[in-house]
Amino acid sequence: MSKRALLSVYDKTGLVDFARALNGLGFELVSSGGTAVTLSEAGVPVVTVESVTGAPEMLDGRVKTLHPRIHGGILADLHKPQHVADLEAQGIAPFDLVVVNLYPFLARPDVETIDIGGPTMVRAAAKNHAHVGIVTSPAQYDDVLAELGANANALSDATRRRLALDAFALTAEFDAAVVRWLQADEELPQHLVLALERTDETLRYGENPHQQAARYRLRGTTSWLDHITQHSGLALSYLNFYDTDAAWRLAFDLGDTPAVAIIKHANPCGAAVAGDLATAYQRALECDERSAFGGIVACNRPIDAATVARMVEGPQADVVIAPGYEPGAVEALIAKRKNTRLLEAPHPDAWPVDIRQISGGFLVQSAHHFAAAPESWQVVTKRTPTDAEWRDAAFAWRICGHVKSNAIVLAKDGVAWGIGAGQQNRVESGEIAAKKAAGRAAGGACASDAFFPFPDGLEVAAAAGASVVVQPGGAMRDDAVTERADELGLAMVFTGERHFLH
Repeated sequence: MSKRALLSVYDKTGLVDFARALNGLGFELVSSGGTAVTLSEAGVPVVTVESVTGAPEMLDGRVKTLHPRIHGGILADLHKPQHVADLEAQGIAPFDLVVVNLYPFLARPDVETIDIGGPTMVRAAAKNHAHVGIVTSPAQYDDVLAELGANANALSDATRRRLALDAFALTAEFDAAVVRWLQADEELPQHLVLALERTDETLRYGENPHQQAARYRLRGTTSWLDHITQHSGLALSYLNFYDTDAAWRLAFDLGDTPAVAIIKHANPCGAAVAGDLATAYQRALECDERSAFGGIVACNRPIDAATVARMVEGPQADVVIAPGYEPGAVEALIAKRKNTRLLEAPHPDAWPVDIRQISGGFLVQSAHHFAAAPESWQVVTKRTPTDAEWRDAAFAWRICGHVKSNAIVLAKDGVAWGIGAGQQNRVESGEIAAKKAAGRAAGGACASDAFFPFPDGLEVAAAAGASVVVQPGGAMRDDAVTERADELGLAMVFTGERHFLH
């Protein structure tokens, strides 16, 4: 019995050559719609689905392969005598190969790009992978042809199983995209269906060397992480990815001027903006040079020779990431920092929701963002901030939103001089920030990611030299805290917006 292949594809990349090769191997080709037209016009012998089913295509092509004479040939388990008898009774020939790819719903979501016949054939062939090879991408054509040619027109059990796995992953991705589209207007959708695929990267390990790790992404999509160029260094680890993402987002959240963010264990230990990148790096480093060792350095500008000179004089970084490197910069860094991973990447992007795993489930929230602009902030003290204090407050507040709670940031003149992160009480976070600032933030701003429940946290900020305090407000003792700010001669503004980060 001759081999038989069913072809019905939207993406016709490589189709004619693939079909011609199958025909040369002795396959009878059955095809539908535009696929049949393409093959016929190319001179490849093809049998139309209509001639197999005896039924015309209808409903603008919505119904063409949905027919027992097609699906009987796909789904028959040839190890079962009754299935073979059913085929013979109905005059149905089985298919050995099904070649289908789907409508471009991901690129053009619309009712008319919701594929029905395609996923039905894909799932049917994948279900019956003991007998049928299911090919769902032009990228699979060469390998399939090579194996057919080397193995008497047959695919191995392992290959059919692998193709079936890819096929079910494809239909899962397609259905998940439709589910997202149908809930596009819902900030927190009723159904969150994620079809993820593991990337080809080899992560060194997880949070610790005894843990395995991998990076996954939504099937059919890419992000800035997929367009990273690594110029040097060892493979990235789980924490390298996690911390680099945090550093990259902060660097680009600091505005359009040259900016540098240094991250250690997901927390900023330095951040600064300046007129040039080298100065921004130096100031970010000076915030907490000891903690910067082994950290992530993110720059929102291409790294130039002046910045390289500052970097090689500073502590060793695990990762340096920038949108580019000027000629000679990579080589100069490698010469002095051969173990540092040098990454080049496009601007960061973000999902509309944050997802976090907990025992037995997930927590989902709308993505972190700054909703309350400085223009909406409320001055609650007798003294109004000066223009310079407003700038310091806005800068400190922006960084504070990227620091693990409880968070206190002391900043002045575009530099975060003191960052207190992750403490169980706000006063100790303030004391840590003050110790690190060591007086360098005097006359600048103190930002707190949540309200001061008592005046004591405010007093720590004043002792550190802050002249303006920015905080959400909303505490039961706001009046007492404001009164104390007036006594200390501070200006204080309420944002009305908390920025906890866990």
